[in-house]
Parts: sequence; C-alpha cells; structure tokens
Amino acid sequence: MKYTIALLAGDGIGPEVINEAVKVSDAIAKKFNHEINWMPALTGACAIDAVGVPYPDETHEICMKADAVLFGAIGHPKYDNDPKATVRPEQGLLLMRKKLGLFANVRPTFTFPSLIDNSPLKRERIEGTDLVFLRELTGGIYFGEKGRKDNGDTAFDNCVYTREEVQRLAKKGFELAMTRSKKIMLC
Repeated sequence: MKYTIALLAGDGIGPEVINEAVKVSDAIAKKFNHEINWMPALTGACAIDAVGVPYPDETHEICMKADAVLFGAIGHPKYDNDPKATVRPEQGLLLMRKKLGLFANVRPTFTFPSLIDNSPLKRERIEGTDLVFLRELTGGIYFGEKGRKDNGDTAFDNCVYTREEVQRLAKKGFELAMTRSKKIMLC
C-alpha cells in the first residue's frame, strides 16, 4: 500500500522525536512492502519565524491531502517568555485541531502486571484498570472567551461547550465502548 503522511515536526523536541518516528515507520513500511510519501510542513514557532503564522494555509492543505498526519510538538521559550507576543506557537495546534476536526483526545488507561508493584498507588486500587478517558479539544477552555472587566479587577476565562461538541464526543465514546469493550470516561 502507498500512504501519504503530512510530517509536522514542529519545535523543541518535536523534530528529534519525529526523525526517529520516521525511521521506525520507514522500517515497518519496508518490512511489509508499503510505501510512505512524507510531506513536510511547517507548524508552531518555526512557522511563525518563516511565514508569520503558527499553522499556515500551506500546511493545512498538505494535511488535507494526506492520509495521516504525524505531529511532533510545538512551543518555544522565546514565545513562552514574551507576554507581549501577539502570535504564539500553541495557537497553531488549536487551529490545526479546529480546522482538521480533531475534537477527541483519547487516553487509554490500563496497568501492566509486571509494573503494578512499582506504582505509588495501592495494588488493590489499580489492578485490572482498563478504561479510556475522552476529552473535547475544539471547545471549552481552549476556545472560550477570555478577558477582563470592572477596570481590570475581574478576569474571566469561560469554558463553554456546544450541544454538538458534547454529542459528538459522547458518540465517539459510545463507538469506542462498543468496539473495544472498555469503560469510557468523558471529561
């Protein structure tokens, strides 16, 4: 099979991790006679530095044409330490999630029997844990209205979800539960 994968290495540790992920993916593809066409694209601080925005339209087009997206990490200390920065790398991640419809964060939680005695939690509390947490990524605190009022004496950061956001996450949880026979926790 042939696959086209958008390659968004991003910033910080992202490029280092992505380089190794590409090596592993290429080795697997070779073993199973697959072909991967990697399509690199900018996102995060490197995109801001190159073109002024953290998720350029060109990057979005590459993602839309790809079969999958391999994403590293975004963020850079020069933006973390600059409260006056009007554009931040993390805005690229939020925009990518929104434009690509990546609304569900899926976090499986289970125990490995060989590691259970290394946990700070009591064995009887965690033994047999096997569930999945879901979190909505394109609404809520990430996209809620933020600001100040009352001459700066009051600050607000709204966490708002639409009915559609809640319903689609619940549907995703139901689909996972039906296909994986696991308990699902909606967050």
